[in-house]
Amino acid sequence: MRRVEHVMGFPVSVRIDDPDFPAGPVEELFAWLRETDARFSPFRPDSEVSRLGRGELPLVGPDLREVLDLCEEYRLATGGAFDVRLPGRGLDPCAVVKGWSVQRGAELLRAAGARRFCVNAGGDVVVGGGPWRVGVRHPEHAGRLCAVLDLTDRAVATSARYERGDHILDGRTGRPATGLLAVTVVAPTLTEADAVATAAFALGAGGARWAASREHCEVFAVEEGGRVLRSAGLPVADAEALA
Repeated sequence: MRRVEHVMGFPVSVRIDDPDFPAGPVEELFAWLRETDARFSPFRPDSEVSRLGRGELPLVGPDLREVLDLCEEYRLATGGAFDVRLPGRGLDPCAVVKGWSVQRGAELLRAAGARRFCVNAGGDVVVGGGPWRVGVRHPEHAGRLCAVLDLTDRAVATSARYERGDHILDGRTGRPATGLLAVTVVAPTLTEADAVATAAFALGAGGARWAASREHCEVFAVEEGGRVLRSAGLPVADAEALA
């Protein structure tokens, strides 16, 4: 079974290799992502996040509380480099919401009996079963890969400039983060992989080492200037040297 839908501003594709897997759980996954976008998007004035940012939400529900707690965890862990409450931007937890919501969607598939599946959310991927091969795009050459990862029951996320420019700010300065061209994180869940990748990028030149020091995380990063950093346990199936 394969399905693609544009949700939360990016394409989400689902592939399930289990024969005769029912369509219902896949529809449930996409319904959940649409609900997440409606509730947590900072670009929707009626969302819970926007209302909270304006001080109009008297009670924070358990899902939003979980997201905010994760945001605070990474703010503290990075000394403020990762911060979803930047002056002039308002409350914007997208860096956590994306991975958190897609991971929960993948868990819906697993709970329904899916054994071998892949959910790709705008290039961030969570897989069940395996092995699956996932390419890491070269940060300066769109048609090239700089690594191929071999994943089983894991997730991978990349933060970089090549799609959206300088969209990640260093919360300590309020300016675009510098030091890295791209950082890819492999972790047990997409919740962790996505948040750690964004936090590492916000930290700058020391971010890759910070990410690699976190338990169960493996890292592939390219610094400004082209230097490659790779943690020892990165599950590489194949690799190409950067030119």
